Amino acid sequence: MTLRKQSFLNKIVIIHILSFVFAKEINDVSFPHSNIVFANAKFDLVSNGNSSNRYIWLHGDEQTAKMALEYHIKKYQGIAFFIDSETREIPFQSTIIDPNRIFSRKGSYHALRKFKPHWPPGTLKNALDMLDVERKEFLNVLMPDESGYLVSLHNNFRGYNVYKEKNKSQKVSIKKTENPRDFIICTDENDYEKLSSGPFNVVLQNKLPESDDGSLSWEALRRNVRYLNVETRLGYLSKQKKILKFIEEVLD
Repeated sequence: MTLRKQSFLNKIVIIHILSFVFAKEINDVSFPHSNIVFANAKFDLVSNGNSSNRYIWLHGDEQTAKMALEYHIKKYQGIAFFIDSETREIPFQSTIIDPNRIFSRKGSYHALRKFKPHWPPGTLKNALDMLDVERKEFLNVLMPDESGYLVSLHNNFRGYNVYKEKNKSQKVSIKKTENPRDFIICTDENDYEKLSSGPFNVVLQNKLPESDDGSLSWEALRRNVRYLNVETRLGYLSKQKKILKFIEEVLD
């Protein structure tokens, strides 16, 4: 076992110990901090209480999502993962990659070649093998047990909206009074039925696509993990806070 892998595993052990030690400290305003590394990117962990729920902020340029999660994890139990980055792509070896496109080997292959189409013989495979090992260890920490769910927070600022997700969705609930750029994607049908009765745009995506882009949502679906993506316009902090609160209240 390499020193790097051993160090990574030691961090996982520490994280689990911290979760156990602080499980009863629900009312403590200073939550335990730790970190974990995946694809050379450090993720800071903030824990509150003993809930199985997990939250993750993946894109460093989506600062509204970060602020919403910082606010949310102080009020609700779970563990939040914050990427230590200010940009959408992160440096990895001799290129940059989108951290939400490396949750499968196929997705990682395309992510690695997006900004660096040509790799010396053997180097691309080595990079993919490294990501395979780190991905497995990272997901073992990130993924909740069957009693919890995983929420990913994102912002849009390039015209992306809920209508672009319709063809990939099995059910949709789009409200006339809501901005189409603010919406929830979920992978569990029971969660969809509960959430769709509320005021926000919601779509259900519980079937794997033919083309795997390496996103976290599809990996969660493969693992039968309840996954939710909270998407809002960049700068609309109050809206993202309201959606997160709604999820907590409805899915509690």
